[in-house]
Amino acid sequence: MDYEIFDLGDVTLQSGVTLPSAYLAYKTYGRLNEKKDNVIVYPTAFGDQHVQNEWLIGVGKSLDPQKYFIIVPNLLGNGLSSSPSNTPPPFDRANFPQVTIYDNVKFQHRLVTEKFGIQKIALVVGWSMGGIQSFQWGASYPDMVERIAPFAGVAKTWPHTYVVLDGMKAALMAAVRFDSSQLHQLTSADMRTVGRVYGGWGLSQAFYREELYRGLGFDSLADFMAGVWEDSFIQMDPHNVLAMLWTGQHADISANPSYNGDFGKALRSIKAHACIMPGSTDLFCSADDNEYEANLIPHAVFNPIRSIWGHFAGRGINRADNQFIDDNLKRLLALPTNG
Repeated sequence: MDYEIFDLGDVTLQSGVTLPSAYLAYKTYGRLNEKKDNVIVYPTAFGDQHVQNEWLIGVGKSLDPQKYFIIVPNLLGNGLSSSPSNTPPPFDRANFPQVTIYDNVKFQHRLVTEKFGIQKIALVVGWSMGGIQSFQWGASYPDMVERIAPFAGVAKTWPHTYVVLDGMKAALMAAVRFDSSQLHQLTSADMRTVGRVYGGWGLSQAFYREELYRGLGFDSLADFMAGVWEDSFIQMDPHNVLAMLWTGQHADISANPSYNGDFGKALRSIKAHACIMPGSTDLFCSADDNEYEANLIPHAVFNPIRSIWGHFAGRGINRADNQFIDDNLKRLLALPTNG
């Protein structure tokens, strides 16, 4: 096991449901300095675990473990933190309660403060649903978070984003003929269809037209669809995926008692320096949505990743995109704080 567990105990979720013996799986890189002010929080995205975040961590990179103490908390529902696949009855599999982005960040805050005694965070950074969490950190704890850097992630699930996630959910529901009482019958094999649904959204039209999958070692589109989309999704537990889809579909940094649905107020309340990096060809976390959000954040820079890799411009695969993200994070970390 290359990660640690933080026991949360019995937690009451935003839904009002109490999840017993909940826990966060997390991994740290580097050392916490004496002042405890070299902290970077880097939450995971939908379907990812901490290992998938490691491409951005390393000596000489923006997330340099020789300079920073980097905490990667795993999303609830991802199979490592409390999830449908690892929670005993009565909250196992399809019975797992609904967990929000707000819940996730609240529990991460407990990890950071209770486990490590941290009061200031230099940066919260994340891709996709990790990006939503970085926005949530900035809105929930504006006096604690000095910088945020969401890439290919929006501050709420806009209607089109919701529809894309709903298509993925529908692929699983169709496997049990839309009978929610039969959800326990779902297996990983049913995830093949979800992967194929997502394949049209994760990358741009130009990526496919220019056959960039050949550079990844695939000789044909059919091989790429099977070798990437099917294979990566078939490794995921379908109940975990349904839980994370619910979290994603209902993400909104203002959907909590602090802001009562006032999205503009939530964005304006973020005090952190923000570097917002959408993929310029992202089909479902669109640059337009991010630009709207950036315009409401007092100290935000809007800096799209000019790339035909779509949503996956932030996935750590394409070298030019990786360099762009890393360079921007270095610039952001060099900025003086707002006090």
